[in-house]
Amino acid sequence: MADPPPLDACYPLVFFDAIRVKIRDEGFVLKEALSLWIEQTEGAKFWLRVMNELKARDIADILNAVTNGLKGFSDAITADFPQAVGQTCVVHLIRHSLELVFWKDRKALASALRAIYRATFVAAGEAALCDFETHPVRERYPAMTQSWRQ
Repeated sequence: MADPPPLDACYPLVFFDAIRVKIRDEGFVLKEALSLWIEQTEGAKFWLRVMNELKARDIADILNAVTNGLKGFSDAITADFPQAVGQTCVVHLIRHSLELVFWKDRKALASALRAIYRATFVAAGEAALCDFETHPVRERYPAMTQSWRQ
């Protein structure tokens, strides 16, 4: 099997742990898949191997890395790409936020969260987050605000 081709030196944004099937739209490539790894379990050691492979394929820098928020993931990224800024994928953040919420509270909290992640400007997102912090239902789930602030 041939070695994979070298990659560009710098990527402004890389999504890890994401699959997007639609690659072409009206003849234009919209996304580039750097590689595909299949593993029985996902953990920091696995992602460190992935980062080492990307580095070996000539990537010098990743500016922003979007992940699922797995513990140790950001450490694996910054081991090879120390300047990378990490961000949790909004879909994973929403799932994580709502997974332990009582069913009767989900609709109200999901609506309040939607105002944050759909904000067009940073100031609007910050205002929505401040509103969320005072939401009456949110008081039962204090850790949720911390994860959105991060």
